[in-house]
Amino acid sequence: MDSKWRNRAEFVTGREQIVPFLRRKWDRELEYRLIKELWAFTDNRIAVRFAYEWHDDSGHWFRSFGNEMWQFDETGLMAVRHACINDMPIHESDRKFFWALGARPEDHPGPSSFGF
Repeated sequence: MDSKWRNRAEFVTGREQIVPFLRRKWDRELEYRLIKELWAFTDNRIAVRFAYEWHDDSGHWFRSFGNEMWQFDETGLMAVRHACINDMPIHESDRKFFWALGARPEDHPGPSSFGF
């Protein structure tokens, strides 16, 4: 079964659409810093809450936050992804996530700590 994703108002199906979708996303959302926490899980489904900060190529900063629901197939691959995301413009001085690009540090607070 091809993976089916909904991201904001965009619907993509299968690797041939998901890979270019992710490339567009990562080309637009620069210096991406993500925090995520598990909300619920059962069997082959997971729900997470998240927030991330990024800027566009004009230097405008945003904090994006929301929820994602994932369903996995019998081999462990993502079969379904629903992402509800809100983008909020912020000033660079309002940023909260300051670590070197890469994985979030283990001791960095999750979304609940910030009230997102």
